Amino acid sequence: MTRKERAAILEKKLPEIYPDAHCELDFKNPLELLVATILSAQCTDVRVNMVTPALFKRCPTAEAYAAIPQEELETLVRSTGFYRNKAKSIRGMGAALVERHEGVVPQTIEELSALPGAGRKTANVVLGNAFHINEGVVVDTHVGRLSLRLELTTNTDPIKVEQDLIALFPQESWSDLSHWLIWHGRRRCKARKPDCQGCELRDLCPSVDRPDRFLKK
Repeated sequence: MTRKERAAILEKKLPEIYPDAHCELDFKNPLELLVATILSAQCTDVRVNMVTPALFKRCPTAEAYAAIPQEELETLVRSTGFYRNKAKSIRGMGAALVERHEGVVPQTIEELSALPGAGRKTANVVLGNAFHINEGVVVDTHVGRLSLRLELTTNTDPIKVEQDLIALFPQESWSDLSHWLIWHGRRRCKARKPDCQGCELRDLCPSVDRPDRFLKK
């Protein structure tokens, strides 16, 4: 089976397995998703969702993020880890939105990627989930791991993995593809103890029963 053939089957099977797959960060608008995504670095979505209600209430606008004292913001986001850097990035992001975009979250990957604390992955998350724009594929640790195990790529660099996935799947599926793979990575194809026996993709996976071949020693 070629890589393209496997991708075509995955495009049909994954939405059948995960018909409700979606972004698991809680948000009500693009700004909230942008902040939540910055906080999600090296942190679980569950923990971020515990922190953001108080944060979103305290800072409902970009102006509020630009103005909040560093120490207060650090306290609000402390439990997400790397809280000093995250607080600095979020304050810088708020200031950049005010200075460059009149306080409004932009809708291009170039402008989003240029915001403090953001990057291409964060930009893809916001574009795909807040604006429903399929500009690229979000490549997090789950997507990167599954892309290797399913032999959709031979790369480990997220940018190169994204380009390989873009070449294999139609543009209208790019945002959903990230959700499908992330949900499968969290529920079946975990890093250390994947459930190969119970996996719905068992008959399709080149790495079945030997998923550790791509793990770093």
